[in-house]
Amino acid sequence: MSEKKPGGKPAEEPEPSVPDDIPDDIWGQFNRDSERDIRASAPKEPSARARAVTERLRRQDARGELPEGWRTGPAWQEMNGQAARRRRRWAIIGVPLAVAVALVAVRPSLIPGDPFGAAASDGGSAADTSPLPEETAAPSAAPSEVDPDIPTLDRPFAGSPAVRYADGAAGIVPPPAKAVGSFSKAEVERVLRQTRQFLIDANLDPATLRGEHPAAALKAIDPEQKDLLGELNTSLRRPDAKHDPLWMFSRFDPAKLRLVGDVIKTRGRMTFKADGRDTAVVHADYTFVYPVTRAGSNDREVTRTIVRRVLDIELYDPVKYQVTPGKISVLNYKSQFANSACDVYDGYLHPQFDSDLVDTTASPDDPSGPAVDPYDRSGDIGDEDCSPLTRS
Repeated sequence: MSEKKPGGKPAEEPEPSVPDDIPDDIWGQFNRDSERDIRASAPKEPSARARAVTERLRRQDARGELPEGWRTGPAWQEMNGQAARRRRRWAIIGVPLAVAVALVAVRPSLIPGDPFGAAASDGGSAADTSPLPEETAAPSAAPSEVDPDIPTLDRPFAGSPAVRYADGAAGIVPPPAKAVGSFSKAEVERVLRQTRQFLIDANLDPATLRGEHPAAALKAIDPEQKDLLGELNTSLRRPDAKHDPLWMFSRFDPAKLRLVGDVIKTRGRMTFKADGRDTAVVHADYTFVYPVTRAGSNDREVTRTIVRRVLDIELYDPVKYQVTPGKISVLNYKSQFANSACDVYDGYLHPQFDSDLVDTTASPDDPSGPAVDPYDRSGDIGDEDCSPLTRS
């Protein structure tokens, strides 16, 4: 407190005296230290990811809902029947620890598991959930942004474009068959039907998803493709970086994860065309969205893994080629994974949850480069390696 003089006016504080004989090098060091401290304490603009998470949590708290299981991620790899096998991935982005701690401190309802029973069961979002029409041509752009709702056990696709996708096998619709080249309408119809069933067996079959042997899918492949079948069987028995069953099959470790509900969302299209007089190719391009939660616990947190598959099945004239009637011949296949761990080759997808994103210590494997939208089907599967995601 300042001292008052008679008359009610505060006494003026004496100005601090500064010695005149401070050496120039001491002043220089003092100025450098001051500038460094100012830069270190200056507020930093939060990243786009941090802003998105903060906004989502704000909306969640307003509705009393659970935190979303969110994991940016991953891996995508490309495989071609004639080319060298490669695996590429999209990597994890974390939420700054200080932000997470502060949010939980002021909003206990954000703690995973909904300890106060505040989860919403339905509604709470004005987002359009009407089913999309069938995809009959390649999209020209990524899906528009949706209300960033929190996925829950009752609404596992909330806040995702997948909420409007078809349910499971209903989203895999072959085009009407017609004769092409030397193949009849019936022959084309058969290979379209087999391609659809192969996609179902490899990506939607409950046993395959639980990590069991995908016998039906393997049985559909022409036994003349010995190299391909050998690689797939090796990957299922002894998965590693060079032999990964995820290149063809979607699999989760049932000891760690379980699917939420009975619905997997599906979006894509199938086409066919003559590839010369004696061959034709069926081209399938589909995205599968898997909602999961942790197994063996009361944890209610939900996250999603998004898998895009591109598959080419070739139809050969059996008169001119050595093929097995009634089987399919895989020409090319490649995959892209979002929200699955990088550099993990145990044969399972490894989604991450929001509550896992605590330690944000920088490492050489941190994602970099432009962010990728895993729901964007307007382009081909690219070559991004451990890029961040814009959403899951």
